[in-house]
Amino acid sequence: MKTYTATPADIEKRWILIDAEGVVLGRLAAIVATRLRGKHKPSYTPHMDMGDNVIVINADKVQLTGNKRDKPNYWHTGYPGGIKSRTTGQILEGAHPERVVMQAVKRMLPGNRLSRRQMTNLRVYAGAEHPHEAQKPDVLDVKSMNSKNTRSA
Repeated sequence: MKTYTATPADIEKRWILIDAEGVVLGRLAAIVATRLRGKHKPSYTPHMDMGDNVIVINADKVQLTGNKRDKPNYWHTGYPGGIKSRTTGQILEGAHPERVVMQAVKRMLPGNRLSRRQMTNLRVYAGAEHPHEAQKPDVLDVKSMNSKNTRSA
């Protein structure tokens, strides 16, 4: 008996649409990362890009639990004394709220060449509109998967 290994001809990619409105960020990122890697498929092969193309809409309406809105995010400009920071709440309310979802998903993937390639299959949009209607994406209802996926205030 041989171990099954998928080849590029065996890979079948689908398009998935996820609405992030009211969904807890970490749970959303875990589900998206699983879909991007292809671990939800029975033919999963670790060294191949088996994942689906994922579209996340309403990224600006994602929920954070606890005091995570006040958590500082740091980056460095490359110049001496160039450390900068913004809180997660400021990023969500700013010009690019989709970066919070992108960073959460990126950090749930392994840090290698394959995961950087898999991140190109992720499209995140702050609002409800997206330009991928021609691909006819299947809707994945993350809210109804588990009652903990939504934050009850």
